Amino acid sequence: MEIRSNLGSKILERLQEWEDKERQLPGFIQFYRELLKMQSEVECRATVRKPSLAPGVVRERLSEGVPLLSFEDFQPDWQDVQKIFEQIALWLVKDSGGPPDEAVALTNISRNPYQLKAILGDWYRGHSVADIPGVDGIEPELLTFVVATALKPFLFAYSRHLLPEVDQELWCRTYCPVCGGKPDFSYLDKERGARWLLCSRCDAEWLFLRLACPCCGTQNQDALSYFTDEEDSSMYRLYVCEQCRTYIKTIDLRRAESAVLLPLERLMTLDMDRKAQDKGYKPGWSNPAVPVRVT
Repeated sequence: MEIRSNLGSKILERLQEWEDKERQLPGFIQFYRELLKMQSEVECRATVRKPSLAPGVVRERLSEGVPLLSFEDFQPDWQDVQKIFEQIALWLVKDSGGPPDEAVALTNISRNPYQLKAILGDWYRGHSVADIPGVDGIEPELLTFVVATALKPFLFAYSRHLLPEVDQELWCRTYCPVCGGKPDFSYLDKERGARWLLCSRCDAEWLFLRLACPCCGTQNQDALSYFTDEEDSSMYRLYVCEQCRTYIKTIDLRRAESAVLLPLERLMTLDMDRKAQDKGYKPGWSNPAVPVRVT
């Protein structure tokens, strides 16, 4: 599989074309574009140290369901991490009109490398940020979003290094083979309609079963179904699971007439999130890379 490069730049170009055509972008897209600009600046210069994993170790980890990138192997330029963490935090608090105390608390975290690394490590391992010491006075949703978006450029860099080493037929699990993140989007490929999941944390893509829930893994066909929108010629599907009451959005690339940028599709399909949540389903991922702002 070809690993994408300069993805952020491509998305920004697409958004600029949209703005040139429509004169003005919707508010949530403008929000996303500003965030993406910050991430792209880091992505262009981000250097990460690829873990030295022998082929036998890679295969052993994949066979046992262990993602290739542990937090101990996560070795970015920590000064870059600190900078983007503080930049995103201050921008978000200002944009949302949040209390000044939150901005101060987040800034203090960004300037304390030991505390910052501990918080990022706990989040990476799947712990709730509400239970992490030293985050009093910060809304958990805000802190989760700042952590996820600050780490995104670095995790994406790791996915480009490590994804080619993944034997797709060997993995086929409900979480990412690179970083262990949960999927928040999926697609059916052009070649044979095979189903691929997209990691919410690092944007890695991996092969998954067509008839299984990407959240709980059930293959009980009585619990699985999907909805389509006839106005979109069924290009988009909303897969739902009655067993765990979750959903995941999917695009059928066999019906797409132009090139698709999957991370952008997360935002362009927010109406599908609204419809799913109106039906009582919840998103099946944790620590989303892009917040689902359904209003």
